[in-house]
Amino acid sequence: MKDAFVIKKTLNNNVVIATHPSYDEVVLIGKGIGFRKKTGDVIEREAVEKCFTLIDKKEQEQYKELVSQVDERLIELMNDAVRLIRERFQTPLSEHIHVALTDHVGFALKRLEQGLEFNNPFLIETQALYEKEFEVAEEIVDMICDRLGIELPESETGFIALHIHSAVTRRHLAEIRQHSRLIMRLIDVVESSLKIRIDRKSLDYLRLITHLRYAIERTLRGEDVSIPEGFEELLQTQYPVCYNLAWKLAKVMERSLNRPVHPAEISYLTLHLQRLSHKN
Repeated sequence: MKDAFVIKKTLNNNVVIATHPSYDEVVLIGKGIGFRKKTGDVIEREAVEKCFTLIDKKEQEQYKELVSQVDERLIELMNDAVRLIRERFQTPLSEHIHVALTDHVGFALKRLEQGLEFNNPFLIETQALYEKEFEVAEEIVDMICDRLGIELPESETGFIALHIHSAVTRRHLAEIRQHSRLIMRLIDVVESSLKIRIDRKSLDYLRLITHLRYAIERTLRGEDVSIPEGFEELLQTQYPVCYNLAWKLAKVMERSLNRPVHPAEISYLTLHLQRLSHKN
């Protein structure tokens, strides 16, 4: 009995909320685990296929509400997906992934049934910036196809990758999307200023957006960036157009992030811009 769980609430035939002396309140998943069960009934550990905790009370309530609204197969599948993410990244995840990923995929499946598909304007950038997250998202999309017989469009792979990145970094999805929009705004400034159209699948583009991503993250951390003595003056003299454009990009970043951009970032941006302008 000491390893047994006591049912607190049955959510459906395969999912229950239970208590345990060691884990406090937990979500239990198992085939028929909640069938004809009521509050106070005991469930032995052997009957439990999956068990996870939701420490945050708000997350608990959101998850309980969500479970009552979506297909039981999806609940089980999404918990397998969360376990896959944890295994691939070997790091604790934000608890919100249970609610956010299940809710997103459930909504995506409903849209697909209605013949609707959301455009993902950051798909190429997401694949480049969050390569490992995108690979795991592809695995999850394959799981959905195998188990539910539904093939999600590639745009959804990108959205799932962002949810994974949010869970792994414990950053809000809104912040990640804000940074994606900032990067796109910076690219617009580059193309407008240099009067070029950058090939979104070129190596130079991938290098530039990757540099911008890390420049944003370094700026938010207030990190010092080293640069060889005299390097800035050399770039300013040899590549004045690209240097001035890099300075302009830094100002856009500062206004968006409300943080000062380290001067060395301008020099490194100048090199990326010079490479782009030289090839166009």
